[in-house]
Amino acid sequence: MDAVQAANSGHPGTPMALAPLAFTLYDKFMKFNPQNHTWFNRDKFILSAGHASMLLYSTLHITGYDVTLEDIKTFRQLHSKCAGHPEYGHTPGVETTTGPLGQGVATSVGFAIAQKWLAARYNKPNYNLIDYKIYAVAGDGCIMEGISGESASLAGHLGLDNLIWFYDNNHITIEGDTKLTFSEDVATRFIAYGWNVQRVGDVNDLEVLSRAIKIANNEKGRPSLIIVDSHIAYGAPTKQDTHGAHGSPLGEDEIKETKKFYGWDPEKKFFVPDEVKEYTKQIIERGKKQNEEWNKMFAEYEKEYPELAVELKLIMNREMPKDWDCCIPKFEANTKISGRAASGKVLNAIADHIPFMIGGSADLSPSTLTDIKSAKSFEKGNYSGRNLHFGIREHAMGAILNGISLSGLKTYGSTFLVFSDYARASIRLSALMNLPVTYIFTHDSIGVGEDGPTHQPIEHIASLRAIPNLEVIRPADANEVAVMWKYIMESKNTPTALILSRQDLPVFDRTRYASADGALKGGYILADSEGTPDVILIATGSEVQLAVDAYEELKKEGIKARVVSMPNWNLYERQSPEYWESVLPSNVKARVAIEAGSTFGWRRFVGLHGDGEVLGMRTFGASGKINDLLKEFGLTVDAVVVAAKRLVKK
Repeated sequence: MDAVQAANSGHPGTPMALAPLAFTLYDKFMKFNPQNHTWFNRDKFILSAGHASMLLYSTLHITGYDVTLEDIKTFRQLHSKCAGHPEYGHTPGVETTTGPLGQGVATSVGFAIAQKWLAARYNKPNYNLIDYKIYAVAGDGCIMEGISGESASLAGHLGLDNLIWFYDNNHITIEGDTKLTFSEDVATRFIAYGWNVQRVGDVNDLEVLSRAIKIANNEKGRPSLIIVDSHIAYGAPTKQDTHGAHGSPLGEDEIKETKKFYGWDPEKKFFVPDEVKEYTKQIIERGKKQNEEWNKMFAEYEKEYPELAVELKLIMNREMPKDWDCCIPKFEANTKISGRAASGKVLNAIADHIPFMIGGSADLSPSTLTDIKSAKSFEKGNYSGRNLHFGIREHAMGAILNGISLSGLKTYGSTFLVFSDYARASIRLSALMNLPVTYIFTHDSIGVGEDGPTHQPIEHIASLRAIPNLEVIRPADANEVAVMWKYIMESKNTPTALILSRQDLPVFDRTRYASADGALKGGYILADSEGTPDVILIATGSEVQLAVDAYEELKKEGIKARVVSMPNWNLYERQSPEYWESVLPSNVKARVAIEAGSTFGWRRFVGLHGDGEVLGMRTFGASGKINDLLKEFGLTVDAVVVAAKRLVKK
């Protein structure tokens, strides 16, 4: 209450209501070491109702984490450890960034999948190394959001009995009582998903609450939902059970009266009694002992299973195995292979040397070609499989990938590029949390053809490029795919959207054109003329071939052209100004950019005042044969040549 009042901003009601739940979990059930908050086998607590962040910060403070009273006094202020919503990497003890409702519970499914996989691979007789639980708190909003239904359905199907959700059933949202919009039987819905469901009629009844948690912890074969009935702003004389306590400070007078209700000194602010501080010491010692016992077990494990121990250390330190990239294929020139097929070959070569790489697709692996051929499926009864089947659940897939990545595993998910919109909120959180999740998006243009405009991505690449800290990579041929996969796997703090073609693309003859290693600079000169070029052709993906063919035609007519392949804008813009000048010299104004998607953003490379042109899509696509579509929308060699000549004559 005091923190929200001091900030004059925040959500006091839910932290007040759920204090008994948070304290009971941390005090009686959770295994953690506040002095080593990254201990690998700790239990995970996820506050999906992230607006109730003061519930988490206050709990972390009194249980011994490095969250001080001074930090709490600066709640919601610039550079405070206690941000408005919990942020991973910003506050010790925060397992994942939450705030967008539903994301936390969906991410918890990823944590649960990762724990099951880790336990299946690394636990051995007498060595129960990986046995942590995942606890998540959801509010009414989380349960309403579609992503929670997607992820809960999959969790029930997989029988993730290491996962426990608490549904705070307080009947209040911002607009008022939930009866305005929400009348479904949540318990019955989750029973249908295959969950074990319990109800605690009063969250303040710690005996009943504890019994429910024990039952959930002992449940086998099903995840658990515990519905807890609570009173938002419990104890506030005029604001309890009202939406006025949801997202606004209570006011000084209301806080004083509430403290009297609790038997607390109404004049003391940010007060923690000495008894609590003494109790915190016990919690710290307990966690330290649990961590030390685990370390001893791991030391013995390391002697008996040295190779597996090495793998676990790599996972814990987010490092790659030695020589993991030894077998990345090189593709033969003057052959043809689609971007998705080339990626599939590289992915399998990599996966065979990274045993802790797992991933899959939203029901599209036969089209995205993302199965690990040497591995089995991850499913109930076989949690050691490395091929994940997310079902047609793109939004949940992204959040689940975040949970898997937060657990230390290398992971990827795939779908068609046009459906990246369904996963966008989760992709954004990957970028916000600096997670090296790989999103493989195939069927990248109007080259999809007969499937028509509903399946032909137009604005999607531009939209993804707008997300900070997201690497958007659209390779021109199979060898660029291979080079960029190596770059992707070595990234530790950036997610990637790998954009791939459905149709076959020619593999460039690198003895005639520049090495594909140039892609590591984001943009590079693929083909060039003697001296200063008359015109520069810039392209990505399948359209690089258009640029190369146009280059050859222009050369025949005595026009000096340069082809720049630019698979990754961000990476190119991180190069030096000297490199930019060498690739796109400022004195060459005649430039043509070609990409079979939205033209948005390309003016930064071709000029704003008519010096250059952008050939791309300014409308949605259409259903038809690919060659007919390319001609219809001006994405042909002839169109590139005509544009280049027009600019040269200016």
